[in-house]
Amino acid sequence: MQPQPSRRRISPRRLAALASVTALTLAVSTSAGNSGLSPGTSTAGAGPRALSRTSAHGPCMISPEGEVQMSEGIPTAPGYTRSTGTVRALTLMIDFSDAPGEGDALDRYREFFPETSEWFATSSYGRLDYRPELPVPDWLRMPKSFRAYGIERGAPFEPGYRELVRDIVAEADPEVDFQAYDLLNVLVTPNAGPTALDTVLSVTFAGNKEAPSADGVTVSNASFVYSRQDDGSGSYDRTGYRVLPHENGHVFGLPDLYTAEGGGAVGHWDIMSEDWGANNDLLAWHKWKLGWLDASQVDCAADPGTREYTLTPLARAGGPKLVFIPLDDHSGYAVELRTRAGNDEAVCRPGVLIYRVDAGVDTGMGPITVHDSHRDSGGCTRSPNVHAELSDATFAPGETFVDRRAGVRVTVTAAKAEEYRVRVTRTPSD
Repeated sequence: MQPQPSRRRISPRRLAALASVTALTLAVSTSAGNSGLSPGTSTAGAGPRALSRTSAHGPCMISPEGEVQMSEGIPTAPGYTRSTGTVRALTLMIDFSDAPGEGDALDRYREFFPETSEWFATSSYGRLDYRPELPVPDWLRMPKSFRAYGIERGAPFEPGYRELVRDIVAEADPEVDFQAYDLLNVLVTPNAGPTALDTVLSVTFAGNKEAPSADGVTVSNASFVYSRQDDGSGSYDRTGYRVLPHENGHVFGLPDLYTAEGGGAVGHWDIMSEDWGANNDLLAWHKWKLGWLDASQVDCAADPGTREYTLTPLARAGGPKLVFIPLDDHSGYAVELRTRAGNDEAVCRPGVLIYRVDAGVDTGMGPITVHDSHRDSGGCTRSPNVHAELSDATFAPGETFVDRRAGVRVTVTAAKAEEYRVRVTRTPSD
C-alpha cells in the first residue's frame, strides 16, 4: 500500500503522474491533418496557424529546438484535434468484470457534462463548440478484466492501452461510426484501480498515429478518465469534472505544465498545471495557440526600444490580451492581465501575469515558468489545494519585472476601468 498523500497539498497527485510523462501524451507531428478521429468534418478557426512567419507576429511564433514530444511552439504541430469550431467528442463509459459499473452509466456521464462543454465555451469565448455525444448510453463491458490489461500508473500505450482501445472499438463499433467524431473520451468506472488520492491513472494519448483504427480513421486522440480528484477542498462536486478539460487539453496539443516539484512553475494560473480545487482558466499563450485569440489581440514586442501596450482582462471577450517578447527563436516572455472572472475563480490578486515560454522544453519538464512578483510571500489565497506561493505572482501598477541579461523590462504603468497599461523596454543584452 502506498502512503496517502496529504489532503492539504495535492502536488503528490502530479508527482505520481510525472514518472509517466512520456505515456501521457504521444505527440506525433508527422500525422496528416489536425483532427483526431475524423478527417475534418467541421470548420476549424484559423488562429495562429494562418499567420505568416514574415508577418508582424513571425518573430513571436516560437518553435521547438530539437526533438520535443509536445511543444509550446506556434503553430501547433499537425496530428491533434481541432480546437475551434464544432468538435464532436465521442464519449463512452466502460467497465470490467472485476470492476463492474456502479449505478447508471449516465450518472458517470453527468459527472463531467455539461460542465466540461461550458468550461470550454467560456475559455474559448465561444470559439470552441464542444459537443459530447453519447451513442452508447450504457456501460460498455470490456472482454477482459481490468487487471488483465495491466494498467497502472505510468502504463505505456503498448501493450495494455493498445489492447484496451482495440477492445473498445470492437465492443462499440456496431453502434458507433468512429469517423463522425473528433476525439474520444473514455470514462472508466471509478472503481477500476486506485482512487486519485492514491495514484493518478487518468491519461491522454494525443496525436498517436500508431493507435488502432476504426471505420477508416485512427483513434489517435483519446483521453481516459478514472476516479476524479477529491482533494479535500470541499469543491469535489463543483470542480471535480476539470480533470477532463485538462486531459482534453492534450488532444488539442497542450503540454503538462507541472514538473517534478508539482505545480510550482505555474501554480493555479493554467488548468494544464493544476486542475483541482478552485476553478482556473488557460494562459493567454495557450489561447493564442488554440486559435481563441485573433492576431489583433496579440502584440509582438520584437523590436528594441520602449513601447506601451494596453491589456484587457483575459476572462473578457474582445480587446488586447497578450504581449509577447521573443528572446530567440524558441522562447520569450508573455504578458497578460488576469482578474477574478469567467473561469478564473481562484484569482485573489488581479494584475499583470508575466511568464516565460520555452518551446524547446518538453511536456512535464517546465515549458512555462511564472515569475513571482512577491517571492516567498506565502501568496494571497486561502482556497485549499491551490498553489499558494504563486497566487500573488501578478504585477500591480508601479511594479516592474526586469531580466537584465536579456535586456527586458516590463513596467505596469496604470490601471483604469479594468484596462492596464504596460511599458516594455528592450535594450541590447549585456
